[in-house]
Amino acid sequence: MRPWPEVPDQTAEIVSTTTSRPAGAGVRVRAPARLHFGFLDLNGGLGRRFGSIGLALDAPAVQLVARPAKRVSASGPEAERVRANLLAAAAYLDVPEAVAVEIEESIPAHAGFGSGTQLALAVAAALARLNGRPFAPADFADVLDRGNRSGVGLAAFTEGGLIVDGGRDGSGAPPPVIARLPYPGDWRVVLILDEAMTGVHGSRETEAFRDLPPFDAGQAAEICRIVLMQVLPAAATAEPNGFGAGITAIQKRIGDHFAPHQGGRFASPAVADALAAIAQAGVPGYGQSSWGPTGFALVPSQKEAETLVAGLARPGRLRFVIARGRNVGASVAEV
Repeated sequence: MRPWPEVPDQTAEIVSTTTSRPAGAGVRVRAPARLHFGFLDLNGGLGRRFGSIGLALDAPAVQLVARPAKRVSASGPEAERVRANLLAAAAYLDVPEAVAVEIEESIPAHAGFGSGTQLALAVAAALARLNGRPFAPADFADVLDRGNRSGVGLAAFTEGGLIVDGGRDGSGAPPPVIARLPYPGDWRVVLILDEAMTGVHGSRETEAFRDLPPFDAGQAAEICRIVLMQVLPAAATAEPNGFGAGITAIQKRIGDHFAPHQGGRFASPAVADALAAIAQAGVPGYGQSSWGPTGFALVPSQKEAETLVAGLARPGRLRFVIARGRNVGASVAEV
């Protein structure tokens, strides 16, 4: 088990203001990964489609430092992706693109953590602060074609916590956040990472949503009922069993719908085996984030998380990490 660094709970400072700074001063941004627990209404019969529930995590995270430079540059993991984001952010903000960005930590790409959204927003937030410009994450997510289906990643960046969004209408606006609750501080999330594969993404994801059969309206109604009358009340009262059972019930419905495009309810056979063992152990809350392959188990304490990992860990392709929910959004600070 390899832990990620602790993330200090500090209030996000997303809006930049004009300030004087020493020449060469930089900005450090840290943005959280998110878990996507499932969609609320893939049917869309009421005029809004998708809707999502998810959770910001304390780790993994993207952490970068941006400094003024003579020319645009990026170093560290996903440098080319960072460079593209930097150029797009500079054009959107109408500021010079001559910035050097160093990626100190990264979120695994195409693993179910929403890495692309967090990286793009972190780069834009850093560039805005360097230039004393206000920054509206929702607008920039739209510029980069992010948040097309889920608003959880955007809300994880801006405010963290357990998030429910209300889906997209025909206006093209990002999905509105309709519920946001703090995640209980004692609860833990055991992440199950299969680093030998990636989840469905890019053109394959677009094709999957195009080719999937219509989602049953009755199933969508039941998911909404579970979210409203089980998952959210359990989070509000810190009742872990009801919360976990509700998330698992959503996962089964959504996972079976997407199974034709990911080879089963869960994308990774190795993760599926681990989740079967977790279910056999009596853990009520488990599933896969987004298209995976990352799986998760929801447990009420650090001790129970450590016990669960000790029983699952063995030589092979899986890696287990114990994480917490993060109840604030990205942090932006001058360095």
